[in-house]
Amino acid sequence: MSEQNGHMDKAKGKTKQVKGQLKEKLGEATDHENLKAEGKKDQVKGKLQDKKGDVKNKLNQ
Repeated sequence: MSEQNGHMDKAKGKTKQVKGQLKEKLGEATDHENLKAEGKKDQVKGKLQDKKGDVKNKLNQ
């Protein structure tokens, strides 16, 4: 079950990264700086969650 947690963190992290990219592009297209910044923040959060999943998977090997 712990191994699945790592994979879930990675999946959630990738999803956050994609959502962040979309927000950033939408912010650029609409000249909305707050949305653009929020997108960048979501991407960072997603990358961190992805790395968290890597660590969990590594510990469960």
